[in-house]
Amino acid sequence: QRQLVESGGGLVQPGGSLRLSCAASGFTLNYYAIGWFRQAPGKEREGISCISASGNYTKYADSVKGRFTISRDNAKNTVYLQMNSLKPEDTAVYYCAAYIYSICVSVWYREGDYWGQGTQVTVSS
Repeated sequence: QRQLVESGGGLVQPGGSLRLSCAASGFTLNYYAIGWFRQAPGKEREGISCISASGNYTKYADSVKGRFTISRDNAKNTVYLQMNSLKPEDTAVYYCAAYIYSICVSVWYREGDYWGQGTQVTVSS
């Protein structure tokens, strides 16, 4: 059974940092592009970042560009999202998703194919 599990969320003050992890079980992430999405209460889900299977290509939403960094360690079957300079508006449930493609297709920000259960990130003083 294919599963993705996010971890690393929590409460952090504005300006702080967190690193989220997305670990896979039941399949290897090596062949798949992986995306990070988030959903705040009352808002639509937002695709924020994507990384190709090779790790050589990344995409970011304007809302996180320059603050968040996506990376992957295929040997550990894990993808990461380093989040710096966090703002209260970054508060959301964060999800990782695997795509059926190995690249970040043009509509990567709209939908993934296999989802994790999400991890809560709260940015507040």
